[in-house]
Amino acid sequence: MSALFDELGRLGLRSSRGQLEALLTHATKSRLSPVQVIEHLVDVERRERDARNLASRAKKAAVGPHKTMERFDWDHPTKIDRPLCEEQVLNLAFVETRSNVLFRGPAGLGKTMLEQNTATAALAAGMTVCFTNVGAALADLLKQESLPAVQEASEMGELLKIRSFDRLLDRE
Repeated sequence: MSALFDELGRLGLRSSRGQLEALLTHATKSRLSPVQVIEHLVDVERRERDARNLASRAKKAAVGPHKTMERFDWDHPTKIDRPLCEEQVLNLAFVETRSNVLFRGPAGLGKTMLEQNTATAALAAGMTVCFTNVGAALADLLKQESLPAVQEASEMGELLKIRSFDRLLDRE
């Protein structure tokens, strides 16, 4: 059986040996048909690939480790509009209307945590995210563009866009 798992890995199957063994045990106990076994295998493989894809994209986006919103203390920051935050920001409704979101306030309020959770929700929705701060974003932009082009755009009052990202979350 070990050779079979090794061969499946060489073919590109990303599911772990434990997942495959659990699937085969379930298929045997439940007397699944060959088609049902393949359907379950495809489902297990799709979930594994989606999880790896999300983890890879989150690492590339530089979101970093953070607490989930279930651990956010909504009673601490009394000036945060929770319904607005949940309905418009965390559910990504602002993306559909092409609106921008600005988290502003004193240190310790939870701005970064809200930004990180918004970025994670966007990644889970299949969007490309770059989580950065103003200084790093400008440094990157200056590497890509000439200084005169950046100054000209600033003088004209145009917003500078980084075209390769669906969402740019800025911490500063």
